[in-house]
Amino acid sequence: MVEAKDKPVKAKRPDWLRVKLPIGENYRKVREVVDQNNLHTICQSGNCPNMGECWGEGTATFMILGNVCTRSCTFCAVATGRPTEYDKGEPQRVAEAIKTMGVKHAVLTSVNRDELKDRGAEIWYQTVVKTKELSPSTTIETLIPDTKGNWEALYRMISAGQEVVSHNVETVERLYRPVRPQAKYTRSLEQIRRTKEFGKRTKTGIMLGLGETKEEVFKAMDDLVENGCDILTLGQYLQPTKMHHEVIEFIHPDLFDLFREEGLKRGLKYVESGPLVRSSYHSERHVNV
Repeated sequence: MVEAKDKPVKAKRPDWLRVKLPIGENYRKVREVVDQNNLHTICQSGNCPNMGECWGEGTATFMILGNVCTRSCTFCAVATGRPTEYDKGEPQRVAEAIKTMGVKHAVLTSVNRDELKDRGAEIWYQTVVKTKELSPSTTIETLIPDTKGNWEALYRMISAGQEVVSHNVETVERLYRPVRPQAKYTRSLEQIRRTKEFGKRTKTGIMLGLGETKEEVFKAMDDLVENGCDILTLGQYLQPTKMHHEVIEFIHPDLFDLFREEGLKRGLKYVESGPLVRSSYHSERHVNV
């Protein structure tokens, strides 16, 4: 990996990051359900490289509370601006879509809604509750945003009966200013700690290739363990457009394997680590770790 003193250089995309185009009957059915119910998915909005694989297996990560984020993170493909969408009927539509798809494990995420007093917590709560009502055997992971220290909103979000609560720290502490200018590393760690103390299985994700060093990744792992994180996903950052943060380095699969081993040694219960790993990749495996 890069050293902290190294200057960024344009990296060439390697062969191991090739993905298959989304095709197949299951992919078509998932797309139809999403479109017919006027739903958003992070699979589409975030340009996820695993969309073909996951949708082909009949699963998708639904993004609630609209498709416009109040944050301007330099890594993210989701549109930034002033959101106007707040649909109280969305929880029911999401729940019905999950039932229609026959999803065994559902992942829910959302944009940041900093302009809302409750950060969107009530929509979060109702979406999980209604999903459980219509599909009681379906397990749920909620990938929640930074509540900006509104802990009342956090507790409302995570009290609806979901099995896993995820909140991504995204990168190492040194890179927060250029990568996540409206977020705070210590605040995200506190959110994970509070979620664990609430009694939930906790999870987070980190992107690699933004200019971090191995030592900084190890330090982040230690911080996560100290704050009660159970599950960590590690994946390669891919630049959505030329306007976003540049890829500083493409991390070799062997190094991802090393990080998996190190994470487990340092006390994490489960580490999903690989170039194409994203937050919800293989998330059904994270329910019972």
